[in-house]
Amino acid sequence: MSGTRAWDAADGTRACHGTWEPSPAARWEDAFLSGNGRHGAMVFGDPYDDRIIVNHHTLVRPNGSEHARPPQLAADIPALQDRLLAGDTTAAERFTDGRGMMWVQPFHPAFQVRLRRQAGEQRDYRRSVDFTTGVADAVCATAGALCPDWHSRVFVSRADDVIVQYVTGPGQSLDISLDHRLPGAPSGLAVGHGAALTREGALLTLRAGYPDSDRAYTGVTLVVTAGGRTTVEPPGVRVADAEGVLLLTRVHRHTGELDVLAEAEALRALLSDDGPADVAGAYARLLDRHTALHRPAYERVSLRLGPAEEVEGDAAGDPDRALPGSELLRRPKSTAFLERLFAAGRYHLLSASGMLPPRLPGLWTGDWNTAWSGAFTNDANVNLQTASAAAAALPEVSEAHAALVYGQLPDWRDNARAIFGTRGIVAPAHTDGESGHTYHFSREYPLHLWTAGADWLLKPLVDHDETRGEQDPRLAAALAEVAQFYEDFLTRTGPDGHLVVVPSYSPENRPANASWGTLNAAMDLSAARHALLTAAAYHPGTPGADRWRALADRLPPHRINDDGAIAEWAWPGLEDSYDHRHLSHLYGVWPLDEINPYDTPDLAAAAHRALELRGAENDSAHGHLHHALIAARLRDGERAAAALGQVVAGDFFHASLMSAHYPARNVYNADAAHALPALVVEMLVQSTPDRLVLLPALPDAYESGELRGVRTRFGAEVDLAWSPDGATAVIRPTRSVRIDLRTPTWTSTGARQLSLHAGEDCVLTLEAQ
Repeated sequence: MSGTRAWDAADGTRACHGTWEPSPAARWEDAFLSGNGRHGAMVFGDPYDDRIIVNHHTLVRPNGSEHARPPQLAADIPALQDRLLAGDTTAAERFTDGRGMMWVQPFHPAFQVRLRRQAGEQRDYRRSVDFTTGVADAVCATAGALCPDWHSRVFVSRADDVIVQYVTGPGQSLDISLDHRLPGAPSGLAVGHGAALTREGALLTLRAGYPDSDRAYTGVTLVVTAGGRTTVEPPGVRVADAEGVLLLTRVHRHTGELDVLAEAEALRALLSDDGPADVAGAYARLLDRHTALHRPAYERVSLRLGPAEEVEGDAAGDPDRALPGSELLRRPKSTAFLERLFAAGRYHLLSASGMLPPRLPGLWTGDWNTAWSGAFTNDANVNLQTASAAAAALPEVSEAHAALVYGQLPDWRDNARAIFGTRGIVAPAHTDGESGHTYHFSREYPLHLWTAGADWLLKPLVDHDETRGEQDPRLAAALAEVAQFYEDFLTRTGPDGHLVVVPSYSPENRPANASWGTLNAAMDLSAARHALLTAAAYHPGTPGADRWRALADRLPPHRINDDGAIAEWAWPGLEDSYDHRHLSHLYGVWPLDEINPYDTPDLAAAAHRALELRGAENDSAHGHLHHALIAARLRDGERAAAALGQVVAGDFFHASLMSAHYPARNVYNADAAHALPALVVEMLVQSTPDRLVLLPALPDAYESGELRGVRTRFGAEVDLAWSPDGATAVIRPTRSVRIDLRTPTWTSTGARQLSLHAGEDCVLTLEAQ
């Protein structure tokens, strides 16, 4: 955009708390995103053919898996254990009920809201998204104009659960329709359109019935205008000579028929009693209700990299901050780029989390053929995406994660009984958000043998409890069920007298000299130990707690292989396969605290050696960031920065600042976007219930900056500022506690004890080494 306009400030982006582009999105992957954890919107911002792709967490296409149950294999478990313990390295390949690989119901888009008007002359243009409000904004104007000729604002209300679009300057004629024709839409989709005029405005509907299913989804859009005339022009409506247009959109997945009139009444109720003529006022009230919830959540944590600025503003200190996102993508070493990715990551994570946590593509897709069904993948991706929830002050994400877990516990119980013949719970590796049953497995991916999933998924909820200082009784009950599973499952012992986890599986890898299903995967050992001890801590003084601690004591230690690294399988003779995207064997380092440089330095050194030997396999973004998170826990800032650099410089990000799974922006996927804030926090501040680590893995490239609002697991908020001369930390405890403080100055001489008192700020000044 050339020059300065009075309307430039309308985009709302300031510093790194938003991003912008000088042209509309040409691809759905580049569309700006808004969401409330239920509905998602992908906004193209085209003034002549604008499109908003509507998403919803419940939109999964029936494919037969909705009726699938876990395999009935419990009776065969003892024989499988016998064969594996006897040295049959391929025994688990035959441990199946004969079914083929079945994918979970695939996530898909609903439709696009299209607004088309006659194209005009070349205009100044800008589109932006404001992370503080969630508004995706687009404006265009005749060259030199002081006010925009056309202005569109879109957000998804966290308060009213509705997609809101407000357009001013719509032109002499604006055609509005709901269009289901998105890439990959099945030919058998039964689609019906409706358009009608009511006293309050025009009502558009789109009903789509899934092929060979009684399930359907229906979208409803209420169109309200300020002035002008509205006529029905099937399949939509035409608005002529209006000053402004307000659209309210919802979508529902359902069986049978949706009561469209009731939904229309619900949308009308969101308007003021003053009537539909006050379009601007209605929009302002809707936005105010939404921002009252969204803005405080987003603004809890902020990051600045580089020297402290004397003047606020995009270009102050670093002119890169004023650049559009597409230009920053070409400057991967820019600290402004990392700042913006951090901010965008928290924004997108918050926007994708509500009724459920983020899926593989977050809450957004523009294609019915979503990779890996757009599932919740529980053996790495969900936890990586939600890793910053506790520390980066997003309890909304933790609560969404809890909704997924607790809503599926009955199915997890079915998995334990059917596959292993035990009490308790076993989590699936994949879920569509509806079913928690285990049915996605094959010979090469024997995911039904994975027993660490429940601990992996409950760990973030433990962190959430520690951060807020309260124990959720639902979590206490779930942890007890995990412990009960291990009581029934861990019945075999090895020659050394230790318990053996058999069968065992390390997602999604195999030993170099054995098949996938085997014995004593390091992740399984860490998960079992952690689950038993955590369950005991949540149930102190009970007979169960004593049994669980005793059982944990009987588990074998981690094995160190001939390379000096923690072995991925702690069973003699099983050889490591180093070149793999997953780092399951280092689960004890991250997200657990089992292996760390302070309490277990020898194991930490072996874990670091294992990390050095790990390859990147197919360059999956989640593998690079998982690698970086573990490196940060092991105080290797340069390795963490190098792994982060593989993603930042590897063309993983779209102009929307949503990420891809592979380099060259191949496969839309939220892993990198959502996990990046967690990594930045871990490089700067780490905590346990009794320890605070400041600047554990600060790379040389980020010699100064400020991180504000981080939450700790001992109940404090931390602001940290650092420079080559030293650092200052302000700790604001909400409860009284005594902790070990670790910093670059004290790491070699042990911990410094620090007593914190609720309500009393503690200011630390750290001198450079």
